[in-house]
Amino acid sequence: MNGSYTAKDLYKWIEEDESMIYLDVRNEEDFSRFSVEGPNEISLINIPYFDFIENPSLASARLPKDLPIRVICAKEGSAKFVAETLEQQGFADVLWLQEGIVSWGNVLIPKQIPTLSNYNLWQFNRPGKASCSYGLLSGRELAIFDASRNVDFYLSFAKKLGVEISHVFETHLQADYISGGPRLSEKAGVQYLAHEEDYSGSHVNYRPVQDGEKIVMNNGTGPEILVTHSPGHTPGSTTYVIDEKFMISGDTVFIVSVGRPDLGKKVVEWASRLYETLKHRIGVLPDSLLVLPGHYTDWENESDDDFIIMNDFATVKQINEKIYSIDDEEEFIQFIVENMREQPAVYNEIRKVNAGLIAPSDDEQNVMDLGKNECAASHMLN
Repeated sequence: MNGSYTAKDLYKWIEEDESMIYLDVRNEEDFSRFSVEGPNEISLINIPYFDFIENPSLASARLPKDLPIRVICAKEGSAKFVAETLEQQGFADVLWLQEGIVSWGNVLIPKQIPTLSNYNLWQFNRPGKASCSYGLLSGRELAIFDASRNVDFYLSFAKKLGVEISHVFETHLQADYISGGPRLSEKAGVQYLAHEEDYSGSHVNYRPVQDGEKIVMNNGTGPEILVTHSPGHTPGSTTYVIDEKFMISGDTVFIVSVGRPDLGKKVVEWASRLYETLKHRIGVLPDSLLVLPGHYTDWENESDDDFIIMNDFATVKQINEKIYSIDDEEEFIQFIVENMREQPAVYNEIRKVNAGLIAPSDDEQNVMDLGKNECAASHMLN
Protein backbone atom coordinates (compact mmCIF):
# COMPACT_ATOMS: atom_id res chain seq x y z
CA MET A 1 0.00 0.00 0.00
CA ASN A 2 1.44 3.34 -1.07
CA GLY A 3 -0.44 6.62 -0.74
CA SER A 4 -0.81 9.67 1.46
CA TYR A 5 -2.18 10.49 4.88
CA THR A 6 -3.13 13.72 6.65
CA ALA A 7 -1.93 15.39 9.82
CA LYS A 8 -5.29 14.49 11.39
CA ASP A 9 -4.62 10.82 10.58
CA LEU A 10 -1.20 11.17 12.17
CA TYR A 11 -2.65 12.53 15.41
CA LYS A 12 -5.35 9.84 15.50
CA TRP A 13 -2.76 7.06 15.16
CA ILE A 14 -0.65 8.55 17.95
CA GLU A 15 -3.63 9.04 20.28
CA GLU A 16 -4.84 5.50 19.64
CA ASP A 17 -1.30 4.22 20.18
CA GLU A 18 -1.12 2.44 16.84
CA SER A 19 1.98 0.30 16.35
CA MET A 20 3.92 1.81 13.44
CA ILE A 21 7.19 3.47 12.48
CA TYR A 22 7.25 7.21 11.82
CA LEU A 23 10.10 7.98 9.44
CA ASP A 24 11.24 11.60 9.27
CA VAL A 25 13.45 12.15 6.21
CA ARG A 26 14.39 15.79 6.83
CA ASN A 27 18.01 16.67 7.54
CA GLU A 28 19.32 16.11 11.05
CA GLU A 29 19.36 19.81 11.95
CA ASP A 30 15.71 20.40 11.06
CA PHE A 31 14.71 17.15 12.73
CA SER A 32 16.46 18.10 15.98
CA ARG A 33 14.78 21.52 15.98
CA PHE A 34 11.24 20.26 15.55
CA SER A 35 9.77 16.77 15.26
CA VAL A 36 6.44 15.03 15.72
CA GLU A 37 5.29 14.46 19.30
CA GLY A 38 1.91 13.47 20.69
CA PRO A 39 -0.04 12.10 23.64
CA ASN A 40 1.68 8.71 23.43
CA GLU A 41 5.26 7.64 22.80
CA ILE A 42 5.99 6.87 19.17
CA SER A 43 8.70 5.04 17.27
CA LEU A 44 10.27 7.96 15.41
CA ILE A 45 13.31 7.43 13.20
CA ASN A 46 15.31 10.06 11.33
CA ILE A 47 16.96 8.90 8.10
CA PRO A 48 17.68 11.87 5.81
CA TYR A 49 16.20 11.86 2.32
CA PHE A 50 19.63 11.95 0.68
CA ASP A 51 20.50 8.59 2.27
CA PHE A 52 17.71 7.04 0.19
CA ILE A 53 19.07 8.71 -2.94
CA GLU A 54 22.67 7.62 -2.37
CA ASN A 55 21.99 4.05 -1.27
CA PRO A 56 18.30 3.10 -1.15
CA SER A 57 18.85 -0.52 -0.13
CA LEU A 58 21.17 0.40 2.75
CA ALA A 59 18.86 3.15 4.03
CA SER A 60 15.82 0.88 3.73
CA ALA A 61 17.59 -1.90 5.64
CA ARG A 62 17.52 0.33 8.75
CA LEU A 63 13.74 -0.09 8.94
CA PRO A 64 11.64 -3.11 9.99
CA LYS A 65 9.43 -4.62 7.31
CA ASP A 66 6.82 -6.00 9.68
CA LEU A 67 5.35 -2.62 10.73
CA PRO A 68 3.54 0.14 8.80
CA ILE A 69 5.84 3.02 7.82
CA ARG A 70 4.58 6.61 7.85
CA VAL A 71 6.99 8.99 6.10
CA ILE A 72 7.35 12.68 7.03
CA CYS A 73 9.31 15.41 5.24
CA ALA A 74 9.42 19.18 4.98
CA LYS A 75 7.05 19.77 2.05
CA GLU A 76 5.69 16.38 0.89
CA GLY A 77 7.79 15.60 -2.22
CA SER A 78 10.70 13.93 -0.43
CA ALA A 79 8.36 11.78 1.67
CA LYS A 80 6.54 10.63 -1.44
CA PHE A 81 9.85 9.70 -3.10
CA VAL A 82 10.99 7.76 -0.04
CA ALA A 83 7.64 5.97 0.22
CA GLU A 84 7.94 4.86 -3.40
CA THR A 85 11.54 3.77 -2.77
CA LEU A 86 10.50 1.69 0.24
CA GLU A 87 7.75 0.05 -1.77
CA GLN A 88 10.35 -0.90 -4.38
CA GLN A 89 12.42 -2.37 -1.56
CA GLY A 90 9.59 -4.68 -0.55
CA PHE A 91 7.77 -2.68 2.16
CA ALA A 92 4.05 -3.40 2.03
CA ASP A 93 2.43 -0.60 4.07
CA VAL A 94 4.02 2.83 3.45
CA LEU A 95 2.25 6.20 3.39
CA TRP A 96 3.56 9.78 3.12
CA LEU A 97 2.36 12.93 4.90
CA GLN A 98 0.39 15.40 2.80
CA GLU A 99 1.86 18.94 2.79
CA GLY A 100 4.79 17.89 4.94
CA ILE A 101 5.71 18.87 8.49
CA VAL A 102 3.95 22.24 8.13
CA SER A 103 0.59 20.43 8.05
CA TRP A 104 1.46 18.80 11.39
CA GLY A 105 2.51 22.18 12.75
CA ASN A 106 -0.86 23.70 11.86
CA VAL A 107 -3.32 20.89 12.58
CA LEU A 108 -5.94 21.53 15.28
CA ILE A 109 -7.63 18.75 17.23
CA PRO A 110 -11.03 19.70 18.73
CA LYS A 111 -11.85 18.25 22.14
CA GLN A 112 -15.19 19.05 23.72
CA ILE A 113 -14.97 19.98 27.39
CA PRO A 114 -17.85 18.84 29.65
CA THR A 115 -19.70 21.91 30.95
CA LEU A 116 -22.97 20.66 32.54
CA SER A 117 -24.47 23.96 31.36
CA ASN A 118 -26.47 25.35 28.44
CA TYR A 119 -23.35 26.21 26.46
CA ASN A 120 -20.57 24.20 24.82
CA LEU A 121 -16.83 24.61 25.17
CA TRP A 122 -14.03 23.19 23.04
CA GLN A 123 -10.29 23.02 23.38
CA PHE A 124 -8.53 23.14 20.01
CA ASN A 125 -5.23 21.40 20.66
CA ARG A 126 -2.36 22.19 18.31
CA PRO A 127 0.00 19.28 19.06
CA GLY A 128 2.70 20.54 16.72
CA LYS A 129 3.00 23.68 18.85
CA ALA A 130 1.84 22.26 22.20
CA SER A 131 -0.64 25.12 22.32
CA CYS A 132 -4.38 25.46 22.82
CA SER A 133 -7.08 27.76 21.54
CA TYR A 134 -10.70 27.64 22.63
CA GLY A 135 -14.24 27.91 21.33
CA LEU A 136 -17.26 28.88 23.45
CA LEU A 137 -20.69 28.26 21.90
CA SER A 138 -23.93 29.75 23.20
CA GLY A 139 -27.00 29.74 21.02
CA ARG A 140 -25.78 30.65 17.54
CA GLU A 141 -22.74 32.56 18.79
CA LEU A 142 -19.23 31.10 18.82
CA ALA A 143 -16.44 32.96 20.64
CA ILE A 144 -12.85 32.05 19.78
CA PHE A 145 -9.93 32.56 22.16
CA ASP A 146 -6.26 32.70 21.03
CA ALA A 147 -6.77 31.63 17.44
CA SER A 148 -3.82 30.11 15.60
CA ARG A 149 -3.08 31.14 12.01
CA ASN A 150 -5.12 28.19 10.71
CA VAL A 151 -8.09 30.54 10.32
CA ASP A 152 -9.91 28.28 7.87
CA PHE A 153 -10.27 25.67 10.62
CA TYR A 154 -12.31 28.00 12.87
CA LEU A 155 -14.47 29.22 9.99
CA SER A 156 -15.16 25.63 8.90
CA PHE A 157 -15.84 24.58 12.49
CA ALA A 158 -18.45 27.32 12.87
CA LYS A 159 -20.00 26.45 9.51
CA LYS A 160 -20.35 22.79 10.45
CA LEU A 161 -22.15 23.80 13.64
CA GLY A 162 -24.40 26.19 11.70
CA VAL A 163 -23.35 29.17 13.86
CA GLU A 164 -21.55 32.49 13.47
CA ILE A 165 -18.28 33.58 15.04
CA SER A 166 -19.34 36.44 17.31
CA HIS A 167 -16.20 37.29 19.31
CA VAL A 168 -12.45 36.86 18.78
CA PHE A 169 -10.47 37.22 22.02
CA GLU A 170 -6.71 37.36 22.54
CA THR A 171 -5.15 36.71 25.93
CA HIS A 172 -1.93 38.58 25.04
CA LEU A 173 0.44 39.57 22.26
CA GLN A 174 1.73 36.13 21.31
CA ALA A 175 5.48 35.61 20.84
CA ASP A 176 5.80 31.90 20.11
CA TYR A 177 3.25 31.59 17.32
CA ILE A 178 1.64 33.80 14.72
CA SER A 179 -1.87 34.68 15.82
CA GLY A 180 -4.81 34.20 13.50
CA GLY A 181 -6.96 36.48 15.63
CA PRO A 182 -6.81 39.67 13.53
CA ARG A 183 -7.44 37.82 10.27
CA LEU A 184 -10.21 35.69 11.79
CA SER A 185 -12.02 38.75 13.18
CA GLU A 186 -11.74 40.44 9.78
CA LYS A 187 -13.11 37.43 7.89
CA ALA A 188 -15.90 36.92 10.44
CA GLY A 189 -16.74 40.64 10.48
CA VAL A 190 -16.45 40.94 14.27
CA GLN A 191 -14.30 42.88 16.70
CA TYR A 192 -10.88 41.69 17.79
CA LEU A 193 -10.73 41.94 21.58
CA ALA A 194 -7.39 42.42 23.37
CA HIS A 195 -5.74 44.54 26.08
CA GLU A 196 -4.31 47.92 25.17
CA GLU A 197 -1.08 47.42 27.15
CA ASP A 198 -0.06 44.88 24.51
CA TYR A 199 -1.68 46.41 21.44
CA SER A 200 -1.61 50.21 21.87
CA GLY A 201 1.52 50.52 19.69
CA SER A 202 0.36 47.97 17.13
CA HIS A 203 -1.12 48.40 13.66
CA VAL A 204 -3.86 45.93 14.51
CA ASN A 205 -7.51 46.98 14.51
CA TYR A 206 -8.78 45.93 17.95
CA ARG A 207 -11.24 46.86 20.67
CA PRO A 208 -9.60 47.19 24.11
CA VAL A 209 -10.99 45.00 26.86
CA GLN A 210 -11.21 46.46 30.35
CA ASP A 211 -10.31 44.78 33.63
CA GLY A 212 -13.52 43.67 35.33
CA GLU A 213 -15.56 43.95 32.15
CA LYS A 214 -18.28 41.35 31.77
CA ILE A 215 -19.27 40.15 28.31
CA VAL A 216 -22.44 38.06 28.17
CA MET A 217 -23.04 35.96 25.08
CA ASN A 218 -26.24 35.13 23.22
CA ASN A 219 -27.96 38.51 23.72
CA GLY A 220 -27.43 38.45 27.46
CA THR A 221 -28.78 34.95 28.04
CA GLY A 222 -25.54 32.99 27.66
CA PRO A 223 -22.45 32.50 29.81
CA GLU A 224 -20.65 35.49 31.28
CA ILE A 225 -17.03 36.13 30.29
CA LEU A 226 -15.20 38.07 32.99
CA VAL A 227 -12.13 40.00 31.81
CA THR A 228 -9.29 39.85 34.35
CA HIS A 229 -6.13 41.80 33.58
CA SER A 230 -3.25 39.52 34.61
CA PRO A 231 0.05 41.22 33.60
CA GLY A 232 3.43 39.57 33.96
CA HIS A 233 3.99 37.32 30.99
CA THR A 234 3.23 40.46 29.01
CA PRO A 235 1.93 43.82 30.27
CA GLY A 236 -1.44 43.21 28.63
CA SER A 237 -1.90 39.55 29.55
CA THR A 238 -5.56 38.87 30.22
CA THR A 239 -7.38 35.93 31.78
CA TYR A 240 -10.99 35.21 30.80
CA VAL A 241 -13.17 33.55 33.43
CA ILE A 242 -16.19 31.82 31.90
CA ASP A 243 -19.36 31.27 33.89
CA GLU A 244 -17.36 31.27 37.15
CA LYS A 245 -16.26 27.76 36.19
CA PHE A 246 -13.42 27.96 33.64
CA MET A 247 -10.25 30.01 33.49
CA ILE A 248 -8.83 30.62 30.02
CA SER A 249 -5.44 31.66 31.33
CA GLY A 250 -3.38 32.25 28.20
CA ASP A 251 0.29 32.18 29.17
CA THR A 252 -0.16 33.36 32.76
CA VAL A 253 -1.11 30.07 34.44
CA PHE A 254 -0.02 26.72 33.04
CA ILE A 255 -0.78 23.29 34.46
CA VAL A 256 2.97 23.01 35.02
CA SER A 257 4.86 26.30 35.54
CA VAL A 258 3.79 29.89 34.84
CA GLY A 259 4.38 32.21 31.91
CA ARG A 260 7.91 33.56 31.46
CA PRO A 261 8.12 37.33 32.07
CA ASP A 262 11.21 38.09 29.99
CA LEU A 263 9.81 38.36 26.48
CA GLY A 264 10.06 42.16 26.52
CA LYS A 265 13.62 41.98 27.90
CA LYS A 266 12.39 43.52 31.17
CA VAL A 267 12.51 40.39 33.27
CA VAL A 268 12.73 42.09 36.70
CA GLU A 269 9.99 44.61 35.97
CA TRP A 270 7.65 42.08 34.41
CA ALA A 271 8.42 39.43 37.06
CA SER A 272 7.36 41.97 39.67
CA ARG A 273 4.05 42.40 37.87
CA LEU A 274 3.69 38.62 37.56
CA TYR A 275 4.19 38.26 41.32
CA GLU A 276 1.45 40.82 41.95
CA THR A 277 -0.83 39.02 39.49
CA LEU A 278 -0.33 35.58 40.99
CA LYS A 279 -0.72 36.82 44.56
CA HIS A 280 -3.56 39.30 44.29
CA ARG A 281 -5.35 38.91 40.96
CA ILE A 282 -5.21 35.25 39.91
CA GLY A 283 -4.19 33.45 43.09
CA VAL A 284 -7.33 34.68 44.86
CA LEU A 285 -9.66 33.12 42.29
CA PRO A 286 -11.66 30.04 43.41
CA ASP A 287 -9.77 26.75 43.67
CA SER A 288 -12.63 25.06 41.84
CA LEU A 289 -11.99 26.93 38.57
CA LEU A 290 -10.85 24.63 35.77
CA VAL A 291 -7.66 25.98 34.23
CA LEU A 292 -7.53 25.98 30.43
CA PRO A 293 -4.00 27.12 29.54
CA GLY A 294 -2.54 28.47 26.34
CA HIS A 295 0.29 25.91 26.30
CA TYR A 296 1.54 22.68 27.79
CA THR A 297 4.86 20.83 27.91
CA ASP A 298 4.05 17.25 28.91
CA TRP A 299 0.96 15.28 27.88
CA GLU A 300 1.42 12.72 30.64
CA ASN A 301 1.40 15.29 33.44
CA GLU A 302 -0.99 17.85 31.99
CA SER A 303 -3.79 16.05 30.12
CA ASP A 304 -6.71 14.06 31.46
CA ASP A 305 -7.90 10.65 30.29
CA ASP A 306 -9.53 12.24 27.23
CA PHE A 307 -6.31 14.08 26.36
CA ILE A 308 -7.75 17.46 27.34
CA ILE A 309 -5.18 19.85 28.83
CA MET A 310 -7.04 20.91 31.96
CA ASN A 311 -6.99 20.74 35.76
CA ASP A 312 -8.61 22.50 38.68
CA PHE A 313 -6.83 25.53 40.07
CA ALA A 314 -6.25 23.94 43.49
CA THR A 315 -4.31 21.09 41.88
CA VAL A 316 -2.42 23.49 39.61
CA LYS A 317 -1.23 25.47 42.63
CA GLN A 318 -0.22 22.25 44.35
CA ILE A 319 1.76 21.10 41.30
CA ASN A 320 3.50 24.47 41.20
CA GLU A 321 3.87 24.89 44.94
CA LYS A 322 7.46 26.13 44.60
CA ILE A 323 6.17 29.23 42.84
CA TYR A 324 2.81 29.83 44.52
CA SER A 325 4.25 29.40 48.03
CA ILE A 326 6.77 32.25 47.61
CA ASP A 327 5.58 35.18 49.73
CA ASP A 328 8.44 37.59 49.11
CA GLU A 329 8.60 39.55 45.87
CA GLU A 330 12.40 39.68 45.68
CA GLU A 331 12.61 35.95 46.31
CA PHE A 332 10.04 35.38 43.55
CA ILE A 333 12.00 37.50 41.07
CA GLN A 334 15.21 35.67 41.94
CA PHE A 335 13.48 32.30 41.46
CA ILE A 336 12.18 33.35 38.05
CA VAL A 337 15.56 34.68 36.92
CA GLU A 338 17.36 31.51 38.03
CA ASN A 339 14.88 29.26 36.20
CA MET A 340 14.69 31.28 33.00
CA ARG A 341 15.69 29.74 29.70
CA GLU A 342 16.95 31.71 26.73
CA GLN A 343 14.07 32.71 24.49
CA PRO A 344 14.26 31.78 20.79
CA ALA A 345 15.48 34.65 18.61
CA VAL A 346 12.45 34.30 16.30
CA TYR A 347 10.09 35.35 19.12
CA ASN A 348 10.92 39.02 18.60
CA GLU A 349 9.99 38.75 14.92
CA ILE A 350 6.76 36.89 15.70
CA ARG A 351 5.73 39.68 18.08
CA LYS A 352 6.21 42.17 15.25
CA VAL A 353 4.04 40.06 12.94
CA ASN A 354 1.30 39.83 15.57
CA ALA A 355 1.46 43.60 16.13
CA GLY A 356 1.04 44.18 12.40
CA LEU A 357 4.46 45.83 12.13
CA ILE A 358 5.88 43.41 9.55
CA ALA A 359 4.18 41.10 7.05
CA PRO A 360 6.37 38.16 5.95
CA SER A 361 5.21 35.88 3.14
CA ASP A 362 3.15 32.78 3.95
CA ASP A 363 6.20 30.56 3.40
CA GLU A 364 8.26 32.71 5.77
CA GLN A 365 5.49 32.61 8.37
CA ASN A 366 5.30 28.81 8.08
CA VAL A 367 9.00 28.60 8.97
CA MET A 368 8.69 31.13 11.81
CA ASP A 369 5.67 29.35 13.23
CA LEU A 370 7.20 25.85 13.44
CA GLY A 371 8.54 24.46 16.69
CA LYS A 372 7.24 23.85 20.19
CA ASN A 373 6.50 26.79 22.44
CA GLU A 374 8.95 27.91 25.10
CA CYS A 375 6.71 30.30 27.01
CA ALA A 376 6.93 28.67 30.44
CA ALA A 377 9.30 30.07 33.05
CA SER A 378 10.71 26.54 33.45
CA HIS A 379 9.82 23.05 32.26
CA MET A 380 9.27 21.40 35.62
CA LEU A 381 9.09 23.04 39.04
CA ASN A 382 8.86 19.96 41.27
